Amino acid sequence: MTVTPTKVPPAPETGFASKSVPRHLARGLIGFGLIIGSIALTPVVGPLALLAAPFGLIALRGCPACWTIGLVQTISRGRLQRECVDGVCTLTAARRPAVQPGHSTARGVR
Repeated sequence: MTVTPTKVPPAPETGFASKSVPRHLARGLIGFGLIIGSIALTPVVGPLALLAAPFGLIALRGCPACWTIGLVQTISRGRLQRECVDGVCTLTAARRPAVQPGHSTARGVR
């Protein structure tokens, strides 16, 4: 009996990942900036400054841990592949296309 691996479709986008690492870092900068700024400005502006903190949490898509999880998901996107054989699933490194002659793997270099 021959067993062939079945490809499992990717899970739907339900995580905290962003479309790119720079976009995710920008969200973190905005989110952490609003939270830290609201706390730091409380002695100067008063409790009114704390109204910026919820917008920081929205930018982070939840708590700082959620943002960190999203950063890990964004970085690892496309680098792992799940394969299931006979009900046993494993994670393996995704196969990358071979580099064509005359092309470099570095961005912008040919």
